[in-house]
Amino acid sequence: MKLSVIIPVFNEAHTLLTLLNRVWNHNISGIDIELIIVESNSTDGSREIVKTFAARIKEANPAAALQLILEDKPRGKGHAVRTGFNAVTGDIILIQDADLEYDINDYESLIQPILRGHASFVLGSRHLSAGSWRIRQFSNDRINSVLFNFGGIFFHTLFNIVYGQWLTDPTTMFKVFKRSCITDIFFTANRFDFDYELVGKLIRSGYLPFEVPVSYESRCFKDGKKIRIFSDPWTWLVAILKYRFSRLKIDKALLPADGNKIGNKA
Repeated sequence: MKLSVIIPVFNEAHTLLTLLNRVWNHNISGIDIELIIVESNSTDGSREIVKTFAARIKEANPAAALQLILEDKPRGKGHAVRTGFNAVTGDIILIQDADLEYDINDYESLIQPILRGHASFVLGSRHLSAGSWRIRQFSNDRINSVLFNFGGIFFHTLFNIVYGQWLTDPTTMFKVFKRSCITDIFFTANRFDFDYELVGKLIRSGYLPFEVPVSYESRCFKDGKKIRIFSDPWTWLVAILKYRFSRLKIDKALLPADGNKIGNKA
């Protein structure tokens, strides 16, 4: 079995190299790990970091399971992840941010339900591990902590109502699923609204999420958090409603010759 880890990167120089080394050196018994790094033309030196990292790995082992994709400009996390989808060769896909909010030691528990045949789609829930809805505790920024925590309750509740679910954490970064789950699904979202599109369309395709608890240490805006507090929530609201009813499957007749799913954006 091969696990493909997609890492979207944009302006994460502070944590990037630590994260890359941790993932690359992480071992799971019986599982090969493939890294797909999608760098979106950062302005803080992140591109140079990933290029140096990839060159070092490839110099040591030219056949290493690592792909580096360099985008010409930033188009959002969702676009970067979708770009990564087109490059995966593994049986299972895992999405990993380039910061250190989540613990890669949770990889094993995330893939076990899939390996054991209990699920095809797994979410790593921050709320299950915290035992509370207060998962964001920004130091010296209590107002944003409260706003983000209450916002999470509102959007998660709305998502569950619209999609008929009772998920604790549909917007977790840790989304893990069989590659076969997304073979024919049509994706369009570019920013953080992709969280809702991905989970919503997998549910509509019949893949009900299996949640497992994961570790989480929230970071605040001064540490690099990229959510736009006054504009992104509106896109989430639209996404929850839009992707409940919008087109689900790829029209294969419209695909370009290379089969690129991103090229099939309406």
